[in-house]
Amino acid sequence: MKVGVAMQDIMGLLRKGISELETYVPGKSLEEVQAELGLTEITGMAFNENPCGPSPKALAAIERELKNVHLYPEGSCTALRRRMSQLLGIDEDMITISNGADNAILLVGSAFISEGEEVIMADPTFSVYKTVSKIMGGRPISVKVKNHVHDLEGMRKRIGDRTKLVFVCNPNNPTGTIVDRHELDGFLSQVPEKVVVVLDEAYIEFVSEPAYPTGIDYAKQGYNVVSLRTFSKLYGLAGMRVGYAVGRSDLIGALNKVREPFPVSRLAQAAALGALDDEAFRERVLIHNREAKAYLCKEFEQMGLSYVPSHTNFVFVDLKKDSREVSQSLLKEGIIIRPGHLWDFPSFARVTVGTMEDNRRFVSALKRIL
Repeated sequence: MKVGVAMQDIMGLLRKGISELETYVPGKSLEEVQAELGLTEITGMAFNENPCGPSPKALAAIERELKNVHLYPEGSCTALRRRMSQLLGIDEDMITISNGADNAILLVGSAFISEGEEVIMADPTFSVYKTVSKIMGGRPISVKVKNHVHDLEGMRKRIGDRTKLVFVCNPNNPTGTIVDRHELDGFLSQVPEKVVVVLDEAYIEFVSEPAYPTGIDYAKQGYNVVSLRTFSKLYGLAGMRVGYAVGRSDLIGALNKVREPFPVSRLAQAAALGALDDEAFRERVLIHNREAKAYLCKEFEQMGLSYVPSHTNFVFVDLKKDSREVSQSLLKEGIIIRPGHLWDFPSFARVTVGTMEDNRRFVSALKRIL
């Protein structure tokens, strides 16, 4: 083997299509901003993290489990799946646990997408769908949203002989919008049996709309639907990386064939179990999210800024100018938001609901900048 192979030679070693992938950029972390700008106070409002922190019961469960970290985790996450099956009213074999919801998306792609098959998704939506589709040799097809909501009829029309998957992010990231039960019922009734519909429900716990449909309901009815969820948002466990997929047992069985032997650490499993028992924490988070989001929206209105009504823990707001410039100005003050050019909405930004102190600091800075 030659030492010091020229950079251009690496292209011949890569899998087909990998060279065309764009690396996912999650945005600057709090630590990176602190190091670059020499700031001590950083307000992170870009990653849709839980401003209330983690569940106290999850932290206690982690402490109890620390003495066992020299042991491999239980690969199939039996205790966690059993607890979730009780809470969700479904069989254990309809659930698989993953290393965050991102990993669940990769499992779906690995299990179902073959070379040249089409994968339909909204535009804009979570970028990992497109990335995973390309990694598996699939062909992503994007359908523009209408009024910031999934155009399900437009997506249905793009389903063809080569279509394998349809991703519906509900609520959608970055717009925060939902499709209701009537729309989704009509859509699923027209989807061919050879197509799997993936409902990404990472923000489901923040939805209070009565007409909101859940993927679990469709899974119970036998549809080719896989629901993806996470412990990162409501439960405040983003750093532990715990996600899960729910679907018919045969669909979940396919995901289990391609998952890692030990997908979730002992500490993460313990934390998830603790969080599931922390009803008081969950209620506190939901109350804070409603109140803090209402505050942000009211301030946006007073500044003359329009925004998309959100069913999540973030707001997609039109800043009326280049959001990259606004983002950079905010960054100098230690405030991180997600500029909309990432989704071809150059004047928009996605702003995470923070603590009330964070929200006031952000609003004050934004008024000065605008």
